[in-house]
Amino acid sequence: MKKLFLSSSFKDVAELFEEFASMELVGKTVTFIPTAALHEKVNFYVKSGRKALEKMGLIVEELEISSATQAEIVNKLQSNDFIYVSGGNTFFLLQELQRVGADKIIKDEIESGKIYIGESAGSMILAPDTEYVKDMDDYKIATDLSDFHGLNIVDFYPVPHHNCSPFQKAVERIISKYEDTLILKPISNSQVIEVSDNVIRIAEIRL
Repeated sequence: MKKLFLSSSFKDVAELFEEFASMELVGKTVTFIPTAALHEKVNFYVKSGRKALEKMGLIVEELEISSATQAEIVNKLQSNDFIYVSGGNTFFLLQELQRVGADKIIKDEIESGKIYIGESAGSMILAPDTEYVKDMDDYKIATDLSDFHGLNIVDFYPVPHHNCSPFQKAVERIISKYEDTLILKPISNSQVIEVSDNVIRIAEIRL
């Protein structure tokens, strides 16, 4: 059963994850991938996401894809209970996942039922294709990325940070350009796309 928790800002919706996971979280392990933020000047969300996980009692094991050994990548992705992919540059993240073959391992783990948590870029890489993200992220950073194919785990296209600063204009450009051709799912920082097998719902924190 496929279980995905796709957010814009994980710290803002973390309390929804406890119900979504439907299990005792204390002592469970999560592979935490911060790679997308390596070249971002603003990256506070990486620390915020990690703290939110730890607050729930999860044991966080960081996996920086671009510098980890192959053995470490395989072991952490396969052995830990959850996979968490943080935000940043979608194209750099995709490039690094493809370069080391982590994209295929993540797909296999998702298909075997492991819960996947995505934040912003970590959510968008699951789309069939990521070219639509060009209006939000700089694709030129990923100099070795040969194409824009996503992991193709979902048949829709997450659009994070809807109506949230500083991404309002970028999100509106994406919606305007692709709303007639792609299945877009815009979410604000207080919303999350929850996927349980073939059931897709958008949950929201009530402020």
